[in-house]
Amino acid sequence: MVTTAITRWRFIASGFGVGWTPKAPGTAGALAGLAIGCILLPAGNLALLTGIVAATALGIHAIRKLPEAGEDPGWIVIDEIAGQMIPLLALRDLSLEGALAAFALFRLFDICKPPPVSWADRRKDEIGIMGDDIIAGLLALAVLLILRLVLPL
Repeated sequence: MVTTAITRWRFIASGFGVGWTPKAPGTAGALAGLAIGCILLPAGNLALLTGIVAATALGIHAIRKLPEAGEDPGWIVIDEIAGQMIPLLALRDLSLEGALAAFALFRLFDICKPPPVSWADRRKDEIGIMGDDIIAGLLALAVLLILRLVLPL
């Protein structure tokens, strides 16, 4: 019974299996988040925000239930899914250029880990695992909002 519950939480934390991609699971998770966000965005920012909050809450709860909760194994990508959706909030309408910019900026901040992303990344609990990607998403959102002043995103 406990093994079944842990398997279920691992499946959720892996982004419903996306994190078990053999190469670049973080990028695969971000692409899944981009796809989900692009599906939600046409329904409005409230739908997208609901998706972000749901993925974040589910991720925190799932990671908390895992024996690996004190680590940040690469297969946990629910954090990338939640974080990648955040910069899409800056887009007026769904466009290929906007989606690519949101993806590139999120991955830049997620990989380079500037402060405060690096602060959250040092925490190896569920808040740190989810938090570094949420912060990377917020930084990408801020840059996109600034870029929107000069580009048609």
